[in-house]
Amino acid sequence: MKTFKLISLQILTKEKLIPIKLIDGLIINKEDDYNHWLIEVYTDLSSIDFLDEAFQKKEELLVQAIITKKENDPAPFEVTILSIQKFGDKASILLEGTLKRDRKDYAELLLQYLIEEGYEGNNLSDKFTELMQSKPQTFLEKKL
Repeated sequence: MKTFKLISLQILTKEKLIPIKLIDGLIINKEDDYNHWLIEVYTDLSSIDFLDEAFQKKEELLVQAIITKKENDPAPFEVTILSIQKFGDKASILLEGTLKRDRKDYAELLLQYLIEEGYEGNNLSDKFTELMQSKPQTFLEKKL
């Protein structure tokens, strides 16, 4: 098994992107035959209603996680919630799932988005460089 620091986590729905406010988190590659990963999120209760509902319904969720450094591309996972433990105004959420390898590369999606937004030439190059460094996730909402 390999353990990594979780930098950010967002839930992807058909309607929107839901950022999870991380207090702390880690992600573990179980390195088993099924390519399973565990994600533990320590957060406040701001997103707990949505997660509680998904947990009760045993829904599969599509999430994207940034691992180790904020500069890294987000990695998409299909997960289910194994448990939710509340501690006063905080919660620990344990997710298990698999890495989705059939995704387009972040840079590819960003470039496609910028072209659709009308950027071209030097403006396209400058904006692409800027956004590759800051790694915004909001443009992905339009790709779902």
